[in-house]
Amino acid sequence: MLIVHPVALTASAELLRETLVSSGVEAILAGVPDSEDAKRVEVAAFCWGIMGKADFTRTDAVIGFGGGSTTDLAGFVAATWLRGVKLIQIPTTLLGMVDAAIGGKTGINTSEGKNLVGVFHAPAKVIIDLDTLQSLARNEILAGFGEVVKYGFIADPKILELIELDVDVATDPSSAAFQEIIERSVAIKARVVGEDFKEAGLREILNYGHTLGHAIEHAERYKWRHGAAISIGMVFVAELARLAGRLSDAVVDRHRSVLNLLGLPTTYSAEKWNQLVETMQRDKKTRSGTLRFVVLDDLAKPTIMSAPTPEMLHAAFQEIVA
Repeated sequence: MLIVHPVALTASAELLRETLVSSGVEAILAGVPDSEDAKRVEVAAFCWGIMGKADFTRTDAVIGFGGGSTTDLAGFVAATWLRGVKLIQIPTTLLGMVDAAIGGKTGINTSEGKNLVGVFHAPAKVIIDLDTLQSLARNEILAGFGEVVKYGFIADPKILELIELDVDVATDPSSAAFQEIIERSVAIKARVVGEDFKEAGLREILNYGHTLGHAIEHAERYKWRHGAAISIGMVFVAELARLAGRLSDAVVDRHRSVLNLLGLPTTYSAEKWNQLVETMQRDKKTRSGTLRFVVLDDLAKPTIMSAPTPEMLHAAFQEIVA
């Protein structure tokens, strides 16, 4: 087995390797950069090199051990080696647990944008251990809640209610409320992916807030946390839906109130609008040059808005300008 892990988790990865070896399973390590720096073709090639030297075959497996970027990379490496080997994901961050490690999307970034090169490759297993979150800094936990809030708006408002009831309890990995939120989030992702593995339709709703969010990540050279960028992206599409007469003021305002409770950003600089539009044109939901956004008609009622006018897009963006 190849254990792909961020360098910061080398000690934990070594313990995992020793456990596997003691059980009679050969295992080697591939230490990679942290966060989005891992999602580069050069890093994938580094992993392929290790696999080649180890005579890695289709009977072997890749383990993604780390956060969402690590599991994205590990999945891509597993999907592309020998046209696909077994993949096991062990996410160690909240983002990885509720999103990246589940569903079989793998990918790396390019100079043109995020996740533009990738493969659908379902993991054989996803192992989630909430105890691994105990050592994470609070800001890491809160960043992961960007994706959690998304599930609340597109499918399960109970998630929002648990956060609003007591945000400190809801974001405490040792609490029952936190466990319920994770279970609800994972259930939504698993259900949607089970019905539409290759994103032919329904799965697009999981991209709520991601069109602008990914563009922000690209504009910020991937120095921002994914959840922070998605937070702004969700407020943007909420404003877009309000301008289109689809979404009520109350639901739009609820976006801001919930995200503010979590300390996640809801505004962005006006300076990069043209760059953001250019990047959004390369979004995977775009069809024949037509921008498409996941929006809400109401809580838990996601739909697709196609071809909003440039004027409407800019007006929605002005509502989130800092």
